[in-house]
Amino acid sequence: MKTHTLTMLLVALVSAAVVEGPAAGAKPATGPLRVCPTNRRYFAGPDGKAVYLTGAHTWNNLVDIGASDPPPRFDYPKYLDFLAKNNHNFIRLWTWESVTWNTKRNGRNAILRAAPHPWARTGQGKAADGKPKFDLDKFNAEYFRRLRQRVAAAQKRGIYVSVMLFEGWAMQFSAGAWTGHPFHRANNVNGINGDANRDGKGLEIHTLTGKPVTRVQEAYVRKVIDTVNDLDNVLYEISNENHPASTEWQAHVIDLIHRAEKAKPKQHPVGMTFQYRGGSNKTLFASPADWVSPNPSGGWRDNPPAADGGKVVITDTDHLWGIGGNRSWVWKSFLRGANPIFMDPYRGVVLSRGADTTWQPIRQSMGHTLNYARRMNLTAMTPQGKLASSGYCLARAAGNAEYLVYVPRGRPVTVDLSAASSELAVEWFDVAKGKVAGGKAVRGGAKRTLTPPFRGEAVLYLRSRKGL
Repeated sequence: MKTHTLTMLLVALVSAAVVEGPAAGAKPATGPLRVCPTNRRYFAGPDGKAVYLTGAHTWNNLVDIGASDPPPRFDYPKYLDFLAKNNHNFIRLWTWESVTWNTKRNGRNAILRAAPHPWARTGQGKAADGKPKFDLDKFNAEYFRRLRQRVAAAQKRGIYVSVMLFEGWAMQFSAGAWTGHPFHRANNVNGINGDANRDGKGLEIHTLTGKPVTRVQEAYVRKVIDTVNDLDNVLYEISNENHPASTEWQAHVIDLIHRAEKAKPKQHPVGMTFQYRGGSNKTLFASPADWVSPNPSGGWRDNPPAADGGKVVITDTDHLWGIGGNRSWVWKSFLRGANPIFMDPYRGVVLSRGADTTWQPIRQSMGHTLNYARRMNLTAMTPQGKLASSGYCLARAAGNAEYLVYVPRGRPVTVDLSAASSELAVEWFDVAKGKVAGGKAVRGGAKRTLTPPFRGEAVLYLRSRKGL
């Protein structure tokens, strides 16, 4: 078979894989994950190979949230189908601590209800919302049954899940959140008062100032661990966007999880996300967390720095825009060694921002990056922006060389192939259309300039023909 014919055949095969995503009946997620020992920008599965994480998460994928009381039940099977269709393999599974969410700060101006919660509402007397008080010594079986079922269902679909333990944004910015919190003294039968300084905010619950509160939280964390420890696809997140004063408390919970799981069959990664408002990325990278999600400082939104392997970095539009992002950001993050995920206004039930078609290019681009991550020897690849004139390049230059280059404007791009000793196959990917096009093979040993066969954003994939 002629070389040109063979190249076209290979392009046709990979084109179908890139555009259509994985075949039906995805393989279960394997684990537990651990930081990849040879490329600490990523997690690795039991086989030691790097695992790239990307996907769309939404606020009500664990706790039901909506305008009615009780709130409408989230269609989780349909959500998993949505993730599979877009070729995603990671979500944050959200919790919500208060019984309400006042969305005025989010531009909606509605009072949403949230349920279920981790503690049973079986206490005598009525809480502030008119329902039975919480008994903080008794867990709500429905909450933990749902938690396990949803993590297990995701595992069967090949999806990793970060279990969010606490939620800090609402306590600071959602009006009435403290009034509806289980640790408000009016809402529980246990005499727990999380508002130690009596300022009406209750932010102390996410610090170590109140020992009775901390003991309740520790028991809850252990219950979560007991519920999902045996599952392979688990990660943990301490809290969504908590205030900077929570740093010591978050480190305490991270240490608690590490210690508690040491005696369990499996150990899972623990993450710490951007502290809002006023938090520092330096605090995240200095923390005992296994993975972090930074804020925009340092270019993470527009021109991400190259991940150096100090932590696994999961870049999240939630912490960079709130609701926002674009497909260019997805590719830039991927090519700089990060794991991009999207805060998705899925179906507009909780919050809606723009038409759904606005966000589909982001969802599709995450799926496309996952396809390339799985095709490449990602374990051996590192961000090497200097090798490409566009500044975005993941590369393994020696041996069976591979280069993945993002070209934001679709112009000719020069790639330094000096370290590659063999001929390399050329593949172009049209980011906008999701289509693959072939190109004439190039030889290594020097800088080469290549031109996309189409207009607009492009990705160039070069691979040693010895590895084909």
